[in-house]
Formats: sequence, C-alpha cells, structure tokens
Amino acid sequence: MATVAVVNHKNERVGEVELPENIFNVPVKVGLLHEVVRWQMARWRAGTACTKTRGEVRGGGRKPWRQKGTGRARQGSIRAPHWVGGGVVFGPKPRSYEFKVNKKQRRLALKMALSARAQEGKLLVVDDFGLSEIKTKKFLEFLKNLGVEDALVVVPERDEVVERSARNLPTVKVLAVEGLNVYDILDYEYLIVKREALPKIEERLSK
Repeated sequence: MATVAVVNHKNERVGEVELPENIFNVPVKVGLLHEVVRWQMARWRAGTACTKTRGEVRGGGRKPWRQKGTGRARQGSIRAPHWVGGGVVFGPKPRSYEFKVNKKQRRLALKMALSARAQEGKLLVVDDFGLSEIKTKKFLEFLKNLGVEDALVVVPERDEVVERSARNLPTVKVLAVEGLNVYDILDYEYLIVKREALPKIEERLSK
C-alpha cells in the first residue's frame, strides 16, 4: 500500500495513511475513462428538443391554388417544409441519449480516476478544514495554505458548513462519497479528501 501524508488546515503534517493498492494504484486506461465520461454527460442531456413535422403544423389542409393554369409551380399545402411556417424535415424529437456502460466498468473507471490523481501527486488527505462556521474567507485560507486553487473536495457525508463555505468559489466543488464520480475527479486539478472519507470510498468500491 502507498502511504500518503495527512495534513491539517494549516498544511502541517499530522500523520499518514495507507491507500489501498486496488483503488489508488490501478493502471489508467484513457479509453475507459473517456467512455464513462461520455456516458455521464449523455445521461445529463435533457433530450427535450422538439420540432413539428408538416403533419403536426397547424393549417395547410386546403390546396393553396389549383393544379394547372396559374403559371405557378404546383403546391399541395402551405405547410410543406419549403414554405415559411411549414413543418421541419428530420428535426429533433424528444429522446434519451443514454447508453449502457456496465457497473463493473464504471467502478473500474472510478478507481482509475482516483489512481490518476494519486499517481500525479495531486491527491491530498486532510484531517480538518479549520471551519467552525460557514465562512468562505476561512475556506480560501485553507486552500491557500495547501497551495491549491482548483479542487474537488470529498467529505464522508453531506456537510453544510463546508458546502456553503465553498459554494461561491467557481473552481471548487464539494462532494460526499456517495456522489463521487469520474467526471468531477477529472474536471478538477486537485482531489482533496478528508481522512474519514477514505474508508467510505474503499467500502463503496469494494461492493
């Protein structure tokens, strides 16, 4: 097992912790990470775009003019696609963009994302955040002490003090272990994990 230093909110070493090899030292395969990120983003798409075909547009039941003798091109409906206000050909309809990725692959990709941050030296384990109340300024001091600006912060469970202290920081996101995902780990430069969250991560990924 790899050993990582545990620091407090002042970036002072207060101990060390061993990271499980089967979670934080997995060979990283970019292809699988890409597939899982695509899967996540596809699930987020609303798929509610909708246009009307010529059969759904209001009006156009009557032939605009007789077939012959007017000198104009023959027309059958004022709601044909080439008319202004006509229907749309091959336009979008409500649909789901989701596709299947096996749970085993998703779990492996999450391990790979965690391993990537650990191997890059951008996984930081902290003992506390130094927050006794909701205070963005205090949280900024905590990040400054660690020398970090862009980070995903992982806590054992929902923590209102930490979440609301970081809410106005555009380059910081706070997640509980249950919400940990590949996209967010890769989207932020650093991964800051509270020490109490490590056993929960191990428990979640060992199922």
